[in-house]
Amino acid sequence: MKADNRHITTQKWELEGISISHNIIHFTSLEKHRSVNELEAVRLHFGLKGDYDFSSQKLQTAHTFTGHHNNIMYSDGLDLEVCAKSKQIETFGVNFTPDSFVQIAQHGNDALKRLVENVIDKKNAVLSDEWRPNSFKIHQVINEILHCRFGGELKKLFLLSKSIELLVLQAALYEAKTSNTFIKTNTDKRKLFEAKEILTDQLGEPPTIYQLSKLVALNEYKLKKGFKELFGTTIFGYIHHNRMCIAQRLLLDTQKSAKEIAYEIGYSSPQHFSKAFKKEFGKTPDSIRRSPDSTL
Repeated sequence: MKADNRHITTQKWELEGISISHNIIHFTSLEKHRSVNELEAVRLHFGLKGDYDFSSQKLQTAHTFTGHHNNIMYSDGLDLEVCAKSKQIETFGVNFTPDSFVQIAQHGNDALKRLVENVIDKKNAVLSDEWRPNSFKIHQVINEILHCRFGGELKKLFLLSKSIELLVLQAALYEAKTSNTFIKTNTDKRKLFEAKEILTDQLGEPPTIYQLSKLVALNEYKLKKGFKELFGTTIFGYIHHNRMCIAQRLLLDTQKSAKEIAYEIGYSSPQHFSKAFKKEFGKTPDSIRRSPDSTL
C-alpha cells in the first residue's frame, strides 16, 4: 500500500489466540491502496468512521461503506483494495486465530456454525453478504475496550470477555431479521449516519430534532424512526447514554468537579446531571469518585 499520503495511528492489544486493533487513518489525498498479507484469521471488522470502497478477490466481495458497519470475515491470507472517500477512516477489529474461533463459535447460532465449517475447511468466507450498521451496544462495548481501566492479568481477562461479547452481539445482529420499513435507500442511510456523527460531535449542545432534520435533509418522522431502526436506540437515548459514558470517564480520569462535568456535557444544572447519573449507574457522581473500584 502507498504510505506517503496517509498517516496511521494504531492501538493494539495481544491475547492468546486473539489480537485487537484500533486504527485511525488520515489521508492527504484520496487514492486507491492495496494491501496483501499472509495472515490466516477470523476478523470481526467494525467500521467506525469514514466512507470508502472495499474489495477482495479472495473473499469475492466488493462493497461501498458509509459510516458505521460490521461483519465477520475468514481468510487464509488477504488481499485488499481500499479506495478512501473521506480524509479520515477509523476502524476496529478483533482477529481470532482459526483454532480459537472454532473453539468459541462452534457453540454459537447457525450463522456462526456455518462460518466455523468454512474455517475448518479453509474456505474463505464472510458471515453475511449484507454488512449491517453497528448497534448501539456494539458501539458501547468498543468504547469499553478503548477506555479499559484494568491492568495486568485482569485486563487480559476483560479484553477476552469483551471480544467474545462482540462476537455474540454480531451473531445476534445477523440472526435478527431486518425489516427496513423506513430506510429503503442508501441515500437515507447516509443521512442517518451523518445525523449520528453530528450528535457525536455536538453532545454538549446537540441540535433539536427539527434542527437535525434540516441539517441532514430528512423529515423528522423518518429521522426519528430511521435512527431507532438503524442504531437500535432513540436520538435522545443515544445522546443520554453517550453523555453518561463521557461523564463517568471524566469523573474517574480527571480532577474536574461534578459541576464542571455537568456543564461540559450539556446539562443545565448539576442537580439534573446528578439525578440522571444516579438513574444510569445507581450511584451519585460524588460516590463514584470516592469509590471508583465500584464502577469497574
